[in-house]
Amino acid sequence: MARTKDSSTPKEPGRLKQMWQVFQMTRRYDPNAQWLMLLVFLAPVIVGLGLALWLSEGNGFTIALWIVAGVLAGLLLALIILGRRAERAAYAQIDGQPGAVGAVLRSGLRGGWIGNEMPVAVNGKTQDAVYRAVGRGGVALISEGPQTRTQRMLDDEKRKVARVLPNVPITLIAVGHDEGEIELHRLPAALRKIKRSLTKPEVLAVSNRLTSLQTALPIPKGIDPMKARPQRGKMR
Repeated sequence: MARTKDSSTPKEPGRLKQMWQVFQMTRRYDPNAQWLMLLVFLAPVIVGLGLALWLSEGNGFTIALWIVAGVLAGLLLALIILGRRAERAAYAQIDGQPGAVGAVLRSGLRGGWIGNEMPVAVNGKTQDAVYRAVGRGGVALISEGPQTRTQRMLDDEKRKVARVLPNVPITLIAVGHDEGEIELHRLPAALRKIKRSLTKPEVLAVSNRLTSLQTALPIPKGIDPMKARPQRGKMR
């Protein structure tokens, strides 16, 4: 007897369909991305064609190899551009929402940084928050909310960390769009630019030390930027 399929289980989209969905989302929030992808795709193809005509001496097989190499290089560059622009477009959807910084710390960190989507300090009235990340550059305290309201929270957390880890560098970062703040999508790059001062074992030791002293806060988790959906306007 044939086994019936469970119709309640949604079928995951294929790889090509997923890439198409990512492209559609990116193009919607960043119209210039499609033209940049087209440019970086065509450039290697044109170069490959030129080299084929110049170096192949009429050999059809060599010409085909150069063209194929150009097409593959163009596809690779286009996918790299798509990945970066898609990440930026995803962050743009959650920019300004509570938990946005936590989402970046959870899914967008590279270079050995360890971040937590849960903040270490929260203002219940304004929903301003301070997050913490640990990496080769020491400890980074990142505020979410207007700097005029979060500066005191940053200073308080800095004193707490310095009391426990007096020899570890502490960097204060304010996320926002005002002067002296950095935009949400630039946060991972800002962390990577911090001068390295710790070894990998020291990073792990510092992270474990701070985690053991942290008190859990009863607040919701951050937003996953890759699962964010654009807000629809209300019907009148």
